[in-house]
Amino acid sequence: MAMEINPKNSNPSEDLEQGTESQFNWKIEDGQSGERIDKHIAETLADKSVSRSQVQEWIKIGAVTVNGQSVKANAKISHGDEIQVSLPEPEPLEAFPENIPLDVVYEDSDVIVINKPRGMVVHPAAGHPSGTVVNALLYHCKDLSGINGVMRPGIVHRIDKDTSGLLMVAKNDLAHASLAEQLKEHSVTRKYYALVYGVMQHDKGTIDAPIGRANHDRKLYVVTDKNSKHAITHFAVAERFDEYTLLELKLETGRTHQIRVHMKYIGFPLVGDPVYGGRSGRTLGMTGQALHAGILGFKHPRSGQYLEFSVPIPNDLEEALTILRTR
Repeated sequence: MAMEINPKNSNPSEDLEQGTESQFNWKIEDGQSGERIDKHIAETLADKSVSRSQVQEWIKIGAVTVNGQSVKANAKISHGDEIQVSLPEPEPLEAFPENIPLDVVYEDSDVIVINKPRGMVVHPAAGHPSGTVVNALLYHCKDLSGINGVMRPGIVHRIDKDTSGLLMVAKNDLAHASLAEQLKEHSVTRKYYALVYGVMQHDKGTIDAPIGRANHDRKLYVVTDKNSKHAITHFAVAERFDEYTLLELKLETGRTHQIRVHMKYIGFPLVGDPVYGGRSGRTLGMTGQALHAGILGFKHPRSGQYLEFSVPIPNDLEEALTILRTR
């Protein structure tokens, strides 16, 4: 028995053009007249992690213009208005090597594959300047691709802080370009294991539902047809329990929080997910969310040989499954 979920997908209607790295220009179309300028810009630039309060600060310093004129945050936009936003340059940060142990699954002169523990952030950012995968890699490798800049060297894709499992990293620009293209073409194998609340009746299924930022909290993501990106998750039941289901999930796209958002959307939130789960996993002995990137496969960027790696699920998730099997 299979299930497919495919709500209507929609892209933003704004004709957004990027003139430089820090400047964006677009015109207001029919159906957008009457919106507040600060709200409209925050929604349009949601993919840039822009909040409404940030937009209001930019408006105060004159970084936002409508038809070449400065405006107030509560100004209403009209059809045909030309919007220009000049984003302030971010303050420079620096990632530095740290002697942090890494669980290296595979390594050669082009790529390194690690098994990331739950609770470890992938790259430095606000609130996490150190102790990240990047800090550990800089100590371990000393040769990472520079395509993503000094804060994300070698990072081709990410997994959430509270997700454990496999992560591939590029050690040079050739490898980075190849792995990034494979991700773009959806040819990378990425399989996850998740313990969710509820008994899934369908043996397998596909969730085809666009994901974008939540209006009420820009740090959260939801299924929405507004300012969203196409997202597809395939799932299959691995094991059923009285009140839980163990799923194997395969990503076709790689949106932020994709599995967590999609599973909440269909009514089967992850056990222990502090944001989208709503309930703690402590009753099963878990201290974090039950999501593990267990299988990763890709073509080697230099030889073209297909490589696939797998790592077992974390001990606490295995113990939780043992508890459920013996009930």
